[in-house]
Amino acid sequence: MPRPNPWRRDRTSPLVWLVAIICAVLAIAVIIAGIVVFAIYMIYQPKIPYIHITYAHLNKLDYDQTGSLDIEMALTIVAENDNAKADAVFSEAKFILWFHAIEIAELRADPLDVPNNSSLPLNYVVQSSVIPLDEGAMDEMDIALKQQKLTFSLSGQTRTRWRVGIFLSVKFLLHLACQLQFVPSNGSSIGGIGCSSKSH
Repeated sequence: MPRPNPWRRDRTSPLVWLVAIICAVLAIAVIIAGIVVFAIYMIYQPKIPYIHITYAHLNKLDYDQTGSLDIEMALTIVAENDNAKADAVFSEAKFILWFHAIEIAELRADPLDVPNNSSLPLNYVVQSSVIPLDEGAMDEMDIALKQQKLTFSLSGQTRTRWRVGIFLSVKFLLHLACQLQFVPSNGSSIGGIGCSSKSH
């Protein structure tokens, strides 16, 4: 029976060496990528883009005692990009205008590309169809007309991302929830201007 050679060593499989080299390269790549991202963040110091309401006016209010409501509202929502060195893209914007939990209208917008340190307005003229109000909404409308303070709700969201070149971008989801208040007799705004996604 042959004796084992104490000086003999088993050779490492080439496959094991290949896996080890690949893992080392991946680890180095991850470290380098992390350093690059951190350096870009420190250089550009990105801020989250946001949206806010800058104008609202109730152009028309038709309401009768049968509970039928018909309105027209002018509304401006501004997309803001305060980043000094990064562009921002706003997309998939969708907002719903409500009165007493009753949907009045849906507002959408095409994608917006906002350059650094810039803003772009979304100008809407919201024209509702004739909407039948339920008993609770009719009571709220009667009180609003007596008090000369009519409240609508605007809620929704938009996706946004700031972008550096073609390789690096960071995505956010912005939420907007605002109370828009008007004087029914003249349509002027008395609440809601300045409401923004920054507060969410």
